[in-house]
Amino acid sequence: MMQRESPLADTLHAFAAGRYAQAADGSHNLPEAAEDKLLRYLELLAKWNRVYNLTAITQPAQMLTHHLLDSLAIVAPLDDVLAAHESPQLLDVGSGAGLPGIPLAIARPEWSLTLLDSNGKKTAFIQQAAAELELPNVRVVTTRAEQFSGVQFNVIVSRAFSSLRDFVKRTRPLLATGGTWAAMKGTIPHEELRELPDDIRCAETITLQVPGLDAERHLLLLKVKDA
Repeated sequence: MMQRESPLADTLHAFAAGRYAQAADGSHNLPEAAEDKLLRYLELLAKWNRVYNLTAITQPAQMLTHHLLDSLAIVAPLDDVLAAHESPQLLDVGSGAGLPGIPLAIARPEWSLTLLDSNGKKTAFIQQAAAELELPNVRVVTTRAEQFSGVQFNVIVSRAFSSLRDFVKRTRPLLATGGTWAAMKGTIPHEELRELPDDIRCAETITLQVPGLDAERHLLLLKVKDA
């Protein structure tokens, strides 16, 4: 059993114990052993970050809110999007240190996630984390989105990846018919929405409540018109 160290263990256990009960939208409905895997993921991230500079956030409490809870906040909305799919395929493009892909893979082991990033040191970390956490539903790819081909996905998710127009343009060949782009944003990017291609619509804008994060967070669900 891994030795659990404070304050990282304390903050995550506080979440699991219900101090973050504001996350009662379903994102905290986690499978057995998920809490331990989420804790271990943050411990791995903190450890690797000291050497490889994977994220600018270094404080455990901030890693919990800004990375982990921020990622888990989209689980419930994606549950609704993917309700009709028995074995959904998701792409996390520009995954960085595995966010939101690794938390999603832990929270929903029935989803298959491909985590894509062009930065080799970041994908090396993701690959190691997926192996140590025993996440068979995670595939890691080191390349640029526009150079990736041969697979299509029900949902393509991004977190601070690019503008909405660029996000759609670079990943459009990867979206399955009837699929959804899920863009994680801070404030609603009205200008970016106006710049979307004419055949792309914003199907829904969801306000996310991230416990402990005093900032606006939104999930934008984009679809091809008439699809």
